[in-house]
Amino acid sequence: MRTLILLLFLVLSALSLVTSRHQARMLFVELEREYQITRQYEEEYGRLQLEQSTWAIPTRIDLLARERLGMQLPDPNRIWAVNYHEKAQAATEEAR
Repeated sequence: MRTLILLLFLVLSALSLVTSRHQARMLFVELEREYQITRQYEEEYGRLQLEQSTWAIPTRIDLLARERLGMQLPDPNRIWAVNYHEKAQAATEEAR
């Protein structure tokens, strides 16, 4: 009787070991698949960053603004330079 019980425990242990190893293998395969997806997303992100930097080149933006929107630089006589720090300091002093 004891031998039969020990044999039963042995068979259950073996089945448990086989099941746990199978689950571990399946989880490892899933993990590797997720790593592969992550690498694909990282590659796509790098490509998108490169594309964005290409589209945002200042000379390209200037060219599009001139050609498509008809924009042009203002006449130098119409450009005024304002010193923000002096204006802010004057406003602070007035508020006191």
